[in-house]
Amino acid sequence: MQTTSDRHEYPAHWEADVVLRDGGTARIRPITVDDAERLVSFYEQVSDESKYYRFFAPYPRLSAKDVHRFTHHDFVDRVGLAATVGGEFIATVRYDRIGADGAPASAPADEAEVAFLVQDAHQGRGVASALLEHIGAVARERGIRRFAAEVLPANTKMIKVFTDAGYTQKRSFEDGVVRLELDLEPTDRSLAVQYAREQRAEARSVQRLLAPGAVAVIGAGRTPGGVGRSILDNIRDAGFTGRLYAVNGALPEGQKELDGVPAFRSVRQIDGPVDLAVVAVPAERVPEVVAECGEHGVQGLVVVSAGYAESGPDGRERQRALVRQARTYGMRIIGPNSFGVVNTSPGVRLNASLAPEMPRPGRIGLFAQSGAIGVALLSRLHRRGGGVTGVTGVSAFVSSGNRADVSGNDLLQYWYEDPDTDVVLMYLESIGNPRKFTRLARRTAAAKPLVVVQGARHGAGPRGHAVRATRLPHATVSALLRQAGVIRVDTITELVDAGLLLARQPLPAGPRVAILGNSESLGLLTHDACLAEGLRPHRPLDLTTAASAADFHAALSRALADDSCDAVVVTAIPAVGEGSVGDAALAEALRSAVAAAPSKPVLVVHVELGGLAEALSAAASTAPQTATAATAPQTAATAPQMPPGTPPRPPAVTSPAAASGPADGAPPEPPAADGPSVPAAPPEGTHLIPAYPAAERAVRALAQAVAYAQWRRDAADPGKVPGYEDIDERGAAALIEGLLSRGQGLTLGGEETCDLLGTYGIHVHRALPAPTPDAAAEAARTLGYPVALKATAPHLRHRADLGGVRLDLADEEQLRRAYAELTELFGAPQELRPVVQRMAPRGVDTVVRAVIDPAAGAVLSFGLAGAASQLLGDMAHRLIPVTDREATSLVRSIRTAPLLFGWRGSAPVDTPALEELMLRVSRLVHDHPEVVAVTLEPVVVAPHGVSVLGASVRLAPPPARDDLGPRTLPVAY
Repeated sequence: MQTTSDRHEYPAHWEADVVLRDGGTARIRPITVDDAERLVSFYEQVSDESKYYRFFAPYPRLSAKDVHRFTHHDFVDRVGLAATVGGEFIATVRYDRIGADGAPASAPADEAEVAFLVQDAHQGRGVASALLEHIGAVARERGIRRFAAEVLPANTKMIKVFTDAGYTQKRSFEDGVVRLELDLEPTDRSLAVQYAREQRAEARSVQRLLAPGAVAVIGAGRTPGGVGRSILDNIRDAGFTGRLYAVNGALPEGQKELDGVPAFRSVRQIDGPVDLAVVAVPAERVPEVVAECGEHGVQGLVVVSAGYAESGPDGRERQRALVRQARTYGMRIIGPNSFGVVNTSPGVRLNASLAPEMPRPGRIGLFAQSGAIGVALLSRLHRRGGGVTGVTGVSAFVSSGNRADVSGNDLLQYWYEDPDTDVVLMYLESIGNPRKFTRLARRTAAAKPLVVVQGARHGAGPRGHAVRATRLPHATVSALLRQAGVIRVDTITELVDAGLLLARQPLPAGPRVAILGNSESLGLLTHDACLAEGLRPHRPLDLTTAASAADFHAALSRALADDSCDAVVVTAIPAVGEGSVGDAALAEALRSAVAAAPSKPVLVVHVELGGLAEALSAAASTAPQTATAATAPQTAATAPQMPPGTPPRPPAVTSPAAASGPADGAPPEPPAADGPSVPAAPPEGTHLIPAYPAAERAVRALAQAVAYAQWRRDAADPGKVPGYEDIDERGAAALIEGLLSRGQGLTLGGEETCDLLGTYGIHVHRALPAPTPDAAAEAARTLGYPVALKATAPHLRHRADLGGVRLDLADEEQLRRAYAELTELFGAPQELRPVVQRMAPRGVDTVVRAVIDPAAGAVLSFGLAGAASQLLGDMAHRLIPVTDREATSLVRSIRTAPLLFGWRGSAPVDTPALEELMLRVSRLVHDHPEVVAVTLEPVVVAPHGVSVLGASVRLAPPPARDDLGPRTLPVAY
């Protein structure tokens, strides 16, 4: 470890795991004196050319003096970081602080020389870029603002690392050397570069897990049954296109196959690369398996074994050790306690899960943190393929289990640019990094719909999940997700309903809905449901029960051609001869009308219509493929513990009807002669018509699509964060610094609050204390009549309904009378804490709040003061910084917003002034993260102007923000 002469202790917080460009991982950590042998070994593996580029001369080996210099750091003026895989160095970076003359220096010098060396075998993986991000963050922490680097002109790779980083830089050329100077202050471009690299790396890491060329199932039992053997059978039966291996340490010597699959006793015995290992052994054996996989070069793991964080403190420590061990070898993990993964791409056909059948290929990406819910979702899609919609199947399915490593954020990175996924459905029980999730969700939702249902909304998440504490109620978190474009639903039924509509129907251009069908009653129910969901339905068109397929076609064609409607809901009840040719004819009539005018979404509400849903789904049902092998009975083999909630393997089904209801007479699909049957996906661009068994479900899904489409239009022009010339940012910073020098956190007094808010143009009406009637009269003379007398005791503050406020006191006599009444009703002045305040113009009382939540970040909230916000929770929320367009929508988002716009003949109030006030609060909190809470209450919004009558501000050292630092993987919890 470091010697006693070192100026700082070892900075453990600089350690981090990162995802590299190719999807592998590396660990970045400070270099210490204990790394001498590693450094020498690393240097010996670097080519002579790379050494020449580093030292500008032939430098075959490091001297003892070099080794000492490169391993002894004070972690302030001299810092070295190493990227490691398997505990060995693959790259290094260091900086040395210098003065204006280029000589070694100490603070306050704010410039440093920086130099890299990357092992040739790892060049091109983005290692240097990741190291630059981390050494830059370290330098800023130590007061260094600029990096200087000298690079040979031929070293184009390193020059590109610097120029592509996005920092403000200067370049010069002298004495045959390129000199680069980088300003380390993050810029919009440097953050954009960082986020883009993060996206590419994390997407690639997921792709390596979902599209492997070779898979080994470790823990595959010798007899049918058990978790490992079931997954092996599922991979084989799905027709996996890559190489498949079975691994079982208990195999007899000489056994080379397991039910036709090449079998080995250890991964080490496999001749050739293995990209993905599915680990299905008892938890106590997993570390041995991970070590074997790492040494063999396996790229990723799916750990279905249970017995980790979900089982208690010992299991949590076992989970931490698992993640640390896997990352040491550069591997990523799905799980532990995972249900598995599925990729239906024809080029992969991977079913490395406990789902006994391969879902039909489709356009939906499905993510579930719970194995049991994952089963339910796949089953729901299965049934919908047979009897309700059959619109599309899944592109990929991932069950993250305890999400110790790979999480929903990683999948969002992957699905964002996946050409095979049009819609993302997610079941989340916790969000490990809400800031990052919100950022990724906003970007994903701008390209494709993201539908989320959250479990554990009203209590703690699963024991296996590490969740950051939040002070925000669930309703607020949901509002922030919707602001990011997430389609929030409450049940998995709604999740599937919305997903199937969005997967194959265009987005509606607005809320106007045409309703037509052969049942007047069903049409009226649909009309009422539209009104309840905030849509604008036309009067239902009743075609009568005698309507033919041609009548439906003509009516739907007219509706689709009508510029006054944005979507069409078709209602249908059974005709005589259910399941007859009439159903197929009706489905064909609807499909042909849609094909002729495919720009508007069409939904069908049907009532127990046996053949119509199947006919509408055509060849695009989500039903699994036909079974190709008999399902062997399960046995109680000695296998790893099954993930909690995992149901037993159901018997294979041979047709959609077998899972969804009575047979409709259609024969099952026969398996292909040359291998497992994999049903084809529908033709690209086909608008298949979703059908629903109830009007409420169809309309709710449509309403969600309407809201999402509106968000997409608004997101195209999000507005801007305005600048105000009267804002004194430096003055506010000086005030905050002085106030925080008193302690770590404090609530400001009245004068301090007014002074700080005043630097941002937020003026609070003065309230003077009135401990006696004479003091009250003096305060009123100072402020000028008319005045208000208020009790500010905690139980009376902002409670005009209790009588603790007297308004419009025109003179001293009225003031003294009011003072006597208050003290008679509520007690002595020292209990009431009365204050006198000048009357503000009458208007609507509102409340504006801003808070920095440790999980969600800075949030601005708005509502009407009093019962509306306190009793009914009628508050709206936006993430800070708020744009002008967001401020406008925030004012209009509360249910009681009509009170601001002239409800029932009242005068409309000055909402532009209110929006400006909120924008100023947003700027204050965004510019100064030390301002952790602001409350303005009440804010009286009059027909002309606003008056802030009460304010409180809390300061504290700014909470750590991992979303602005260098790229890192989450800490292993």
